[in-house]
Amino acid sequence: MNRPLSSTGWLLLATIVLVTALLPFDGLVSQSAQALPPAIVAFNERITDFGTFAWMIYGSGSITIVAYILHRVSRSAGFSSKTKTAWRLALYFLVTIGSASALVHLLKLVIGRARPELYLDYGAHSLMPFANEWLFESFPSGHSAAVGSFFGAFAMLAPRLRIFFALGALTIGVTRVVVGAHYPSDVAAGLLLGLWVALMTAFVFAQRNWLFRLDEQGWPRPKV
Repeated sequence: MNRPLSSTGWLLLATIVLVTALLPFDGLVSQSAQALPPAIVAFNERITDFGTFAWMIYGSGSITIVAYILHRVSRSAGFSSKTKTAWRLALYFLVTIGSASALVHLLKLVIGRARPELYLDYGAHSLMPFANEWLFESFPSGHSAAVGSFFGAFAMLAPRLRIFFALGALTIGVTRVVVGAHYPSDVAAGLLLGLWVALMTAFVFAQRNWLFRLDEQGWPRPKV
């Protein structure tokens, strides 16, 4: 069985089902969330930008470069082995998060969904493809895709802690609704997109025997 293809199909189906189920309630949930007490909204505003792509990409990219250079110049076999693992680990995050960023921004451009800020004028389901304006880039949520890929990568590397990583990603996703930046369906699509990219990148790395190995059923498992 082609595991990457089958898992892509299942995640796509899950996304379609979840987004379809949330769409009728997007407007109501969004408006209710923004009407929460100011203290709750303010707290969500403080933590929501954890889900930005920039710091994740720059951070993982910098670590990849430094660790790779140290690996190349090291004369100690033990230290060289550690730095090799370090740059491959950072590269896994860089490829995962960078790919998720490219995909989500492409989808935003193509779909052009109006953000909750325009709810009174356009409703919750208005689309303006290729508008190339921030106000029409609601679907999918970029912050949600970022944390979906970030925590998804951690979940692939530490399967026993997946529930905690899932809760972390979901928490940031919820903040996007509370601060009025996205609808619930935007968040669901973003989270699942990020998870899919983390899984696909793990398959690619496993085929190269980097960080992951393919188990008897063909799923990527962490080597250590």
